[in-house]
Amino acid sequence: MRWDGLRLETGEGGQGETTPLFARSAVARTFDTPEFRGVTFYEIHARSIINRVPSASRVPFEWTINPYRGCTHACTYCFARRTHEYLDLNSGRDFDSKIVVKVNAPDLIRRELAAPRWGGHPIAMGTNVDCYQRAEGRYRLMPGILAALRDARNPFSILTKGSLILRDLGLLAEAAEVTDVSTAVSIGFTDESLWRAVEPGTPSPRKRLEVCATLNEHGIPCGVLMAPILPYLCDSPRALETTVRHIAETGATHVTPIVLHLRPGAREWFMAWLSREHPRLVPRYLELYGRGAYAPKAYQERIGHAVRELARKYGIGRSAPRGDRASEARGDAAAGARRSSAAGTRGTRAGRRPGEWPGERPGERPAPPPAPAAPPEQLTLL
Repeated sequence: MRWDGLRLETGEGGQGETTPLFARSAVARTFDTPEFRGVTFYEIHARSIINRVPSASRVPFEWTINPYRGCTHACTYCFARRTHEYLDLNSGRDFDSKIVVKVNAPDLIRRELAAPRWGGHPIAMGTNVDCYQRAEGRYRLMPGILAALRDARNPFSILTKGSLILRDLGLLAEAAEVTDVSTAVSIGFTDESLWRAVEPGTPSPRKRLEVCATLNEHGIPCGVLMAPILPYLCDSPRALETTVRHIAETGATHVTPIVLHLRPGAREWFMAWLSREHPRLVPRYLELYGRGAYAPKAYQERIGHAVRELARKYGIGRSAPRGDRASEARGDAAAGARRSSAAGTRGTRAGRRPGEWPGERPGERPAPPPAPAAPPEQLTLL
């Protein structure tokens, strides 16, 4: 959706400005609090809130709700960055700090769910930008949205990196009594130094693991989208195993690995970060992503196979109680650590080959990876 330019109304604590964003009057607000310093919120009245996904998109859902555009999570790799360009904003700093808030979302969704033409289709949330980003703590749009979905008995799913979802645990439980509700938390790695570097506005991986565990303990099915897996930075056997082991301890219903993909908008922003922080990795990323947005299919398959094997090892998806599964995972983890130590595996380190396995010579330069014959079957959620 694109909005035509109109003068924004001046609201309390806000400022007037002319910008080619909106087809209706809006309010630009800034808040003098540490968590929102430097962030501008554009409060708009959207014309529609339930969006149909284009048929060409390779995603397992057809309908979405996105109450926000832009995201203070500020993930360097976020594929949604380019959508800000449709609003005549840039996909870099503007995406992180100029947030569009659809303040009428709760009322609008009730009307759209009640329309005779609506067929009760499953709705996915958090698939473009996070509906539980920090702005949700102030605007509180999700309780109204969840209540509307509950009252309409409409199935839905939520993907998030935010811990604010636990605020709405009661509403989620009520909805789960009358319709299908599923959730997923995005956790691509558990390395805290890497988290601070590439996901600076998100809760820590440890906190997101707690969110997953809490949702499952309260009967809200929650899995983990293990995404993105960043080549050379968090794809070593030890890093993958550590992440999967921690995921297993949450009682996650499933784990789905997704390797980093770099679309235009996100590509430029992420590569600029990489050139500053890990300049030696730039040539290797150009090898992996020089032919398009996706890593070679062979690399994706290697990572996917490794994560699936680890998921089986730690019992992710088994029907055993969470406590039993966590105990088993801790036992397997200890054995796995001993085997890894004996095999001489290493942790994440810049300059290592992506997916380097025990027995490979660490100094060996890999041949350029082959281009995939066809676009890989990969979810494009993050």
